[in-house]
Amino acid sequence: MKTLRDVKVGERAVVARLYGEGPVKRRIMDMGLVKGTEVAVRKVAPIGDPIEITVRGYELSIRKSEAELVEVK
Repeated sequence: MKTLRDVKVGERAVVARLYGEGPVKRRIMDMGLVKGTEVAVRKVAPIGDPIEITVRGYELSIRKSEAELVEVK
């Protein structure tokens, strides 16, 4: 299983599945990360957290812990 955290800078991926429950999953979905959405990793902070991605035409920074809940293909 490959997660959003495993995607390297400059690569693109498509959201395949979301994990997590309740408010955590809802927060990820509210950010636009839903099944079938293409994302591109733009930057990773020097210590690895957060990760900056492009999703649906806007820039988004998410924590590594949130990125681990997004399965990609």
